[in-house]
Amino acid sequence: MIDVYFTPTPNGHKVSIMLEETGLPHRLINMDMLKGDHLTPEYRRINPNGRLPAIVDHEPINGPEADSEPLPVFESGAILLYLAEKSGQLLPDDPRRRSQAQQWLMWQMASFGPMQGQAHHFIRYAPEGQTYPVERYRNETIRLLNVLNGRLSETDYLAEEYSVADIATWPWARAVRAIGLTLEDYPAVQRWFDEIAQRPAVISGTDVKNAANLSSARPVLSQEQWSNLFGKNMLNAPSR
Repeated sequence: MIDVYFTPTPNGHKVSIMLEETGLPHRLINMDMLKGDHLTPEYRRINPNGRLPAIVDHEPINGPEADSEPLPVFESGAILLYLAEKSGQLLPDDPRRRSQAQQWLMWQMASFGPMQGQAHHFIRYAPEGQTYPVERYRNETIRLLNVLNGRLSETDYLAEEYSVADIATWPWARAVRAIGLTLEDYPAVQRWFDEIAQRPAVISGTDVKNAANLSSARPVLSQEQWSNLFGKNMLNAPSR
């Protein structure tokens, strides 16, 4: 059994989709970041970085021995690779395609997710009037959408076949609506997005939704909630 410490964000949905695709037994443990569930010492022992998602595999791939310790895995890209290896699925066997899947997964982890995440922060959470960071990160998101559109104009999927790279990128493509962008401006991305959206595992893997991410409205946070996400409570949380 795999415990999934989960909140319905694009990164969380990467893991829930992957688990539905592979069929690995799992259970979602819903975490409320507004309440500070991610700041507890217990959770920091699973993920020292205090972010979501993370998993704990109670039957890790190092063997079924009775004394085998549960294995925590944090960082969504590392989780996808671990689950691909454990299941033998969604990481191509062909060396060229396997490398492509790894490259595009790293592209999502290093660029498409973080740059868009900053756009979300400055557009939807930060005090208004900060023109430079809003333009900087929104424009970078647009640039990356053009990169994605270019790749998907050449091939059906990022690694030529459906893989962890598509699973990692799809939830972030969906999230652009929350910063006022539309996939209609990127026809190859729209085609790819619509096709993946029809997969049963994607439908079930995104069944738990975050209402705050379904619109471009600015969420209203209390002082405590802000502190748990961005302020002193987050900074002062114990490391382990």
